[in-house]
Amino acid sequence: MKFIFFFAFVVILCACNRDEYVTSKVKLSRVADGCASVSAAMRSISNIGGERFEFQKCLPDDEKQRRVIAERKGDTVVVRFDTKGATAPLATFDVILDIDSYPAYRFITIDDNTFPMTREDY
Repeated sequence: MKFIFFFAFVVILCACNRDEYVTSKVKLSRVADGCASVSAAMRSISNIGGERFEFQKCLPDDEKQRRVIAERKGDTVVVRFDTKGATAPLATFDVILDIDSYPAYRFITIDDNTFPMTREDY
């Protein structure tokens, strides 16, 4: 009987030891040529699977020249749209960015803009 309790305790203890991670998924939809119509609005939706951010971004029109990098720095998730060396003409895109991270983060930085995450559990 003691063995069962000890085994259950070890399993529970091991299950609580999680490593930090950040995963991101990006969906882009081309809206228009050029960047004159880019909206500055951003929408955030939180659910059990993470957060979803919807916004517009001016990016190269060639998908091979676009890269999204998401990393964690302290209590901030930093997302960068890496377009260095892009030669394609720019276009306006609707961006849907899904972020899942452990542990929870308090801020998100998208390129040079930092936004606080407001949650009831903080």
